[in-house]
Amino acid sequence: QVQLVESGGGLVQPGGSLRLSCAVSGSIFSINVMGWYRQAPGKQRELVASITGGRTNYADSVKGRFTISRDNAQNTVYLQMNSLKPEDTAVYYCKIIATLRMSGARYFYWGQGTQVTVSS
Repeated sequence: QVQLVESGGGLVQPGGSLRLSCAVSGSIFSINVMGWYRQAPGKQRELVASITGGRTNYADSVKGRFTISRDNAQNTVYLQMNSLKPEDTAVYYCKIIATLRMSGARYFYWGQGTQVTVSS
């Protein structure tokens, strides 16, 4: 059983900051990819940031404001969000692609989502 637990969402004013975390547990041999997605009301889910090995990538809308990082020892991925805008309001989801220990199979897993609201 692989579980992803997200935390760190909340209400923040424009220009403020939040830090999201996603803790992964389970019988995992390795985590190949970690990423953050978001989904606003009436919109499709979109990729915000991802990290694969030492390489990171970001959506154009968040470049220079968001930073994704990974703590390998604790199997945790973070999303530091600075200079937040109302357009960043969405439910944010953590996603990983992991190789399981018992089977060696690769699967993707989603966190439960955490609400981020940017408003005055």
